[in-house]
Amino acid sequence: MLLENKTGLIYGVRNERSIAWGCAQSLAREGARLALAYLGEREEKDVRKLAATLPNADSVFIHPCDLTDDDQVAALHAALKPEFPSLDFVVHGVAFAKKEDMNGRFVDTSAEGFALALNTSAYTFVAAARHAEPFMQENGGSLITLTYLGSEKIVKNYNVMGVAKAALEASMRYLANDLGPSGIRVNAVSPGATMTLSARGIAGFTDMYKNSASLAPLRHNTQIGEVGDTVAFLASDLARYITGEVIYVDGGMHALAVV
Repeated sequence: MLLENKTGLIYGVRNERSIAWGCAQSLAREGARLALAYLGEREEKDVRKLAATLPNADSVFIHPCDLTDDDQVAALHAALKPEFPSLDFVVHGVAFAKKEDMNGRFVDTSAEGFALALNTSAYTFVAAARHAEPFMQENGGSLITLTYLGSEKIVKNYNVMGVAKAALEASMRYLANDLGPSGIRVNAVSPGATMTLSARGIAGFTDMYKNSASLAPLRHNTQIGEVGDTVAFLASDLARYITGEVIYVDGGMHALAVV
């Protein structure tokens, strides 16, 4: 087991289709003890139901946390500390943008929508890192976020979220520089088209999902377990000298000249 005796916190599990859930499954399979932070009452029932299916389900710590609210993040870590005095990894799978700001033209993005997308999708990773740092000071650790190719290529109807993901990746690199002296590694994983609840809200995503399966060099769409296994690697000691990187788990889609 890659992660035996290691502990970690995951933000972003919503339902069985969540990429963060795929991460939770892989991390737990490799022996990690997990803490799952859910957004609110709407998600709690599903998260608890899913957590009950994990190995060592009785040891899973579950707590509400809106990462955009610093008081809630502080409360989460205060509640976490008695049971998890240290953390070996944190997985950040949080993103959001208004639907109207992901359709039409990017130039028409509202100031409010722009700020919301960047705060929720990029700054929350900074907040997660800041609160996790004291839990990793003694032994180091691994911070992992989820990004997407729309950060560097134009993806139709991704718009402000692409800009937010670009900010997320830049934040990841600056965090890697800040936290590296403490032995804390910071990386991003970039999955290909994945049929999550959020992705289905993107106009035209279903067609893109169908097309990408035939275009990707490995000829199938990304599965959440494939992302989870990569995250488990990055959380493990096997990735002990990797930091500041974007790891693509998209079947080679990022290597194509036209998508």
